Amino acid sequence: MARIAGVELPSEKRLDIGLTYLYGIGRSNVIPILTEAGLEGSRRVNTLSDEEVNRIAKVIEKGYAVEGDLRKQISDTIKRLIEIKSYRGTRHVRKLPVRGQRTRSNARTKRGKRMTIGALKKDDRAKTETVKPEEKK
Repeated sequence: MARIAGVELPSEKRLDIGLTYLYGIGRSNVIPILTEAGLEGSRRVNTLSDEEVNRIAKVIEKGYAVEGDLRKQISDTIKRLIEIKSYRGTRHVRKLPVRGQRTRSNARTKRGKRMTIGALKKDDRAKTETVKPEEKK
């Protein structure tokens, strides 16, 4: 089993796919990593020797922020934006889209489940009304 940056790579996957299991390494980053390490992407992860795994780990350690370091870097950036009260920071605080997307008809994932604010259906209104009828004198 190949272990790079604290993550076990899946042994039956191709090397170019298996490396994407590392946070911060995508399909576009894999190609330069493998060419620098001198390996083919079509090989399976379980066929790698310890020396080859070490070569890949050194290339990643030298040139890429991955896993915990990258997560820390991203969270620090967001904290800085919030602290200086930038527009992007306030969007993060309100849990709204940050990069200019519209929110009137989309952004359901970011905003969460729909909540009815204005009109209620007749059935729902009957359940919520607990007004007692006035007594006649």
